[in-house]
Amino acid sequence: MKWFIQFLKSSIGRKLVMSLTGLFLITFLVIHLIGNFQLLISEHNFTSFVEFMENNPLIKIMAWVLYAGFLIHIIQGLLVWKDNRKSSGGNYAGSGSKDVTWASKNMGILGLLILAFLIIHLLDFFYELKITHEISDAQLYDEVIEAFKQPLYVIIYVIGMIVLAFHLWHGFQSAFQTLGLRHPKYTPLIRFLGKVYAILIPALFALIPIYVYFFV
Repeated sequence: MKWFIQFLKSSIGRKLVMSLTGLFLITFLVIHLIGNFQLLISEHNFTSFVEFMENNPLIKIMAWVLYAGFLIHIIQGLLVWKDNRKSSGGNYAGSGSKDVTWASKNMGILGLLILAFLIIHLLDFFYELKITHEISDAQLYDEVIEAFKQPLYVIIYVIGMIVLAFHLWHGFQSAFQTLGLRHPKYTPLIRFLGKVYAILIPALFALIPIYVYFFV
């Protein structure tokens, strides 16, 4: 057991944990996007989705796994960023890497900005729904619509999605690379899918508050 703890504390262990939690969160983003898009279909669809997510026992268990995944990913990400800044003069990807991009060099800053966005986002909805119970599942639709009718919140949301896109641009392919999934035949495909995902998913998230603000 001691060796396992030591491994998790090592640079390789931290990167491995961050990669696994990152891929888990990437999957969650797709599910979250599907739920958010119910806003554009109807209040009934959105409320039904929320009630399903809130009352399904398996989903409740997975929610705690998700919270843990977020926390571990953030902590490990900051530790990896700190280690890399020490070893490569601020280059997240590692010195000498030919794949160094602005996003790869600033993953720590991008992660902190995403964390700030998450705090704002959770205080608006999660806190009132899960902690204080000031709103019910049936009231969440109105709360979200009201939030997306505020110009400042829409701007913050869109900026948050732009930051997420930069984070995913490097993080998606980096996760597969850390796990050793590199192959001359498949690596270009993974990079392509990663870039498509990094653009498409945040763009669709950002589209929802913009659409609500102007058309709902």
